Amino acid sequence: MRVLVLVKASAGSEAGVMPSHELLTEMGKFNEELVKAGVMLGGEGLHPSSKAKRVRFGDRPIVTDGPFAETKELVAGFWIWQVRSIDEAVE
Repeated sequence: MRVLVLVKASAGSEAGVMPSHELLTEMGKFNEELVKAGVMLGGEGLHPSSKAKRVRFGDRPIVTDGPFAETKELVAGFWIWQVRSIDEAVE
């Protein structure tokens, strides 16, 4: 099964602040483990919402330019994993 793991945005990520060198190193090690285990299908960081657009579909598409105020609902990055079960993903 494929799972999508979302990295939530923060005030820092929305301001374009990169994580610390230590955190980036740890994330890199974690990603390497996922690749070696055959779990990682893809993953990326995303630009802040100030560079984003939101598209809503209805009778016609409505495009709204960022930035978006509610950081608790924004995504700063993602992973796509191939796992046997949701329990394996959590593990």
